[in-house]
Amino acid sequence: MRGSVAIAGVGLAGCGEAPGWTEIEIAAQAARNALADAGMTTRDVDGLAIASTNIFMSGLALAEHLGIRPKFTESSMVGGSSFLGHLIPATLALNAGLCDVVLVAYGSNQRTGVGRAQAGKIKAALDPQPFEQPYKPFNPPTAYALAASRHMHQYGTKREQLAEIAVAARQWAQMNPEAFARKPLSVEDVLKSRMVCDPLTVRDCCLVTDGGGAYVLVRAERAKHLPKKPAYLLGAGAAHWHRQISSMPDLTVTAATESGQRAFDMAGLGPEDVDVLELYDAFTINTLLFLEDLGFCNKGEGGAFVCGGRIAPGGKLPVNTNGGGLSCVHPGMYGIFLLIEAVRQLRGEAGARQVKDAQVALAHGNGGVLSSQITALLGTEATL
Repeated sequence: MRGSVAIAGVGLAGCGEAPGWTEIEIAAQAARNALADAGMTTRDVDGLAIASTNIFMSGLALAEHLGIRPKFTESSMVGGSSFLGHLIPATLALNAGLCDVVLVAYGSNQRTGVGRAQAGKIKAALDPQPFEQPYKPFNPPTAYALAASRHMHQYGTKREQLAEIAVAARQWAQMNPEAFARKPLSVEDVLKSRMVCDPLTVRDCCLVTDGGGAYVLVRAERAKHLPKKPAYLLGAGAAHWHRQISSMPDLTVTAATESGQRAFDMAGLGPEDVDVLELYDAFTINTLLFLEDLGFCNKGEGGAFVCGGRIAPGGKLPVNTNGGGLSCVHPGMYGIFLLIEAVRQLRGEAGARQVKDAQVALAHGNGGVLSSQITALLGTEATL
């Protein structure tokens, strides 16, 4: 799989607020934007991948809306990591000759349409093992607060250290004109903001926005002849150990320990080779756990690792350079936006937030409640 396919086009739509737009309309517009970025139209698409919490038979629905007749359709749903997960079967399908152009898309109107309260009801209704419901958790924040509390207890991690993650994300967002939240944010602001679920305040939690994203995947040879600089897939890995947070084996260790190693092994790379990280930061604790589990610091040292602006603009390790789910965009599921920002960084298209000489980007997706973990490594042509 290494280097056999590349992302040739990316696109966004409706990010922030898109009043009056349906989820399928947002996804379709993002798809058209990604295809235009790749120098293509819907007539070129013969493979399709999409995941949705609300659109029944989403693959059929999007294909019908766009007027395409795909030979290959993938609509596996493992939460916010799904769109990184689509890379694996889509690559296999392209390499097997089942199709030539795979369009991966997502759209959500969670802010102006579905809404936070309704989204919570949907998640509760779909819970296949309602062992936790009698305790009335406010999920997903409650689940992630458990992981944060345990990490604080076990390793001495401080709320101020988690707050530094939110501040770093906001500093990146201030350099991104497309980011939803761009007002200045300090550690003190994070600590004093409304408590959502102890120890997580509202600024430790992701945004609730509308938005959609899409990318176009083709075989590497074809990518060389398209308008934009390709971002080649160097490695990918997936893993999951649990569905419910109460079944998580260790609240301080995620399956990213496995997915990351698989991706690095396929790519023939290690953490020291990565120039820019895009990590699924639905909550500040996510970023800390994934930095540890992916090997960028030792277990338990994440709190100290993120201090002093290390992951902020100008720091040694650029993390979530678009502002992440904490400050840029988070429409229900965030995974596709990780890949879009990674591609932009590798192309040198990120403007004021551009990481100098970025050659290797790591995108890591999270689904459920620290459940599904999927890691992808992308690189420029120089990395092949």
